[in-house]
Amino acid sequence: MAVIDETTPEGKRFYQELAKLKDLMSYAGFQQGQAASDDGVDMVDIAAFNEVGTSSAPSRPFMRKSVDDNEEKIIAFCQAQLAKLCDGTTTAEKILREIAVFQKGLIQETIAEGDFEPNAPSTIRKKKSDKPLIDTGRMRQSVMTVIDKKGRS
Repeated sequence: MAVIDETTPEGKRFYQELAKLKDLMSYAGFQQGQAASDDGVDMVDIAAFNEVGTSSAPSRPFMRKSVDDNEEKIIAFCQAQLAKLCDGTTTAEKILREIAVFQKGLIQETIAEGDFEPNAPSTIRKKKSDKPLIDTGRMRQSVMTVIDKKGRS
């Protein structure tokens, strides 16, 4: 009996897209030199100071909370994207772009709506608000996405 071992064109495309997913990754967050506050502090530093805290300000982990508080949403979103790849209606690049944009939205939502320790009285007087992470909105607007090859820095 003869054995036929031929992958269909759709199967070949599927395996090519899987190979791309293996070699690519998506990021949502901040990059050095991307933007600066009015006083010249790099936005990546402002984000890091807020994420981990400083000697004078508490940690307000908006990046971690954007993942931790949305685990089920993220899993469902990724599963839906993979289903689209399996049925041939999307590509690896589109999946990664969609995931990055989705995560960017979660980060921005957490900045705006997150439950964090209120601002200090001195900050409230300066900003006229006890809402942390929101002043001019520049940090929230500075969240960006990148699709790149794995291993690049």
